[in-house]
Order: sequence, then C-alpha cells, then structure tokens
Amino acid sequence: MSKDAQKTPYNPPALEFKSSTFSVPVLVISSNDLILIEQQLQAKVLLAPEFFKNSPLVLDVQEINKQSIDVDVAAVIEVIRKLGLLPIGIRGGNAQQNEQLISLGIPVHSIHTSSTTIDAKKAKTLSPEPETKDLLQTGTTLITQPIRSGQRVYAAGDLVVVAQVSAGTEILAEGNIHVYGTLRGRALAGVQGNTEARIFCNDLQAELISIAGNYKISEDLNPSIRNKPVQVYLDKHTLVIKEI
Repeated sequence: MSKDAQKTPYNPPALEFKSSTFSVPVLVISSNDLILIEQQLQAKVLLAPEFFKNSPLVLDVQEINKQSIDVDVAAVIEVIRKLGLLPIGIRGGNAQQNEQLISLGIPVHSIHTSSTTIDAKKAKTLSPEPETKDLLQTGTTLITQPIRSGQRVYAAGDLVVVAQVSAGTEILAEGNIHVYGTLRGRALAGVQGNTEARIFCNDLQAELISIAGNYKISEDLNPSIRNKPVQVYLDKHTLVIKEI
C-alpha cells in the first residue's frame, strides 16, 4: 500500500464550545398564586412588549422557598411560556423543584454571591452570566463609531461611546458607561456586580438601563428626565436617575 493511500484525510472540526457574556432577566416570585403571577407578569410584558418578546428568562424561587411556601414550579413555567417568554433555567430551587424542571429540559442555575442580596430584595433584576470570552481589554474602552441596531458591545472596564447608541443595541460594561450622544437600546453597567458603577449620557432614550442587576425599562422612566443629560447610579439598591 502506498504512503498516500495510508494518509488519513483531515476533517476540520464541525463545532467548538465558546463562552460568552450575556444578560438574562430573572423572575423572582414571592407568591404561589398562579393567577396573580400571570396578571402581574402580563402587566410587565405589556409595558415593554418588544423587550420581553421571546426573551429568555430564569425563574428564581429562592424567596418563596425561604418563606416555606409550596409552589408548583411546572405550572409557573407554563404561565411564563403562555406569555411569550422562554424559561431557560431555575435557581434557588430545592431538590424536588430542580428535579421537576430538569425533567422538563430546564437546567438549574447557580446563585452568585454578588447578586444574591439584590435578588432577595428586589423582584426586578438582571443577572448577567459571569462567563467571559473575547472581552475588550480592562481599562477604558473607547468607541467612536455609532453602535447600530443588533450590535452588542462589552467592556471589561469602563466604556466610553462618543457617538449615538441606536435602538435594538446592547452595551455592557463591568465599570461605568459614558455615552456622549443619544442613548437608545439597552445599557448595563457594573454587570459583574459593581454597585459603584454609573451610567452617564447626553440624551436618555434608552429601552433599558441597569446598574449591577437593578434595572428600569423605558416605561418606568420619569418623563421629566427623558431626552436630557443624566447620570444613573445606585443608592441602597435603588436605581437613581438625576439630570446633569
């Protein structure tokens, strides 16, 4: 047999695993009343239908379990799906709840220390996953071009944008965010739990703003601060928006 015949053909890999950083809304429930949960969740969805449309969501049952209140987590998942949301995990569950949802193909998510206190006190949180890859270098990251719809920018330190941020974008930073232009889309600062992070912008028109997991959507913003230069920061886990 010739040497050429003995050669094994090279097959390039058809897949590879990569980690990424992304934010997922966390639904913290404190009641087992399915009708009440559906009514209140539907009200939230109607406030920002485009934001919540087909949005992934993690169900957090830590609070309700602390109160020793029995809840049918599978029924809650049905309510979530009914309203057009896509449950991708449970956290804070007991062994029975975890096993029940795993049987439905929904994985268990761990609770990270940096966000546990916030989640326990607030029903509206964002919990960015800590997995990172292809991050921009630590320090200040400068973006001079407009960030267009569909784009996502992540900075491991502070993020400075000297152009507009369009609707349908997402900008995330482990530190502060500065936008010297119109801020639309979603802006999330302190995504790894930095409660001292702030957001500054010249023209607030954002779909969502968040500091260390505490967030507000556009419908929650006071009309008096829209289209104005503002700074956003946390005061005892409360999101504060002040005109500059």
